[in-house]
Amino acid sequence: MQRTGSAEIGQEGERLAVEWLRAHGYMILERNWRSGRYETDIIALNGDIVHFVEVRTRSVRGLLSPEETVTPDKCRSLFRCASAYLATYGRGLEPQFDLIAVDMFPDGGYDIRYVENAMQSHW
Repeated sequence: MQRTGSAEIGQEGERLAVEWLRAHGYMILERNWRSGRYETDIIALNGDIVHFVEVRTRSVRGLLSPEETVTPDKCRSLFRCASAYLATYGRGLEPQFDLIAVDMFPDGGYDIRYVENAMQSHW
């Protein structure tokens, strides 16, 4: 698949992340869940842990790796979103904040890295 703009690259990265999570036994609960101005890319369940997954996708030509693009502000936003979600749907579930980094290659290939506990909330 030819990828051109950053929106298309991001959407493809999220699709690949969902496929990866499902293939590894995660149940996808939500995609792009919002609470006010806060949003999380993927909410997945594995056992009694609810995973709030930030997906970062970059072309390998980019200056920064996907992991390097997660800012403290993004972490705070994700924690607030998770708090709203858990208050509404997830009482009793243990939250975990993970990252899926996707590198996209010009030939259409990709590389996925799953980083568990990528962001510490001190819940």
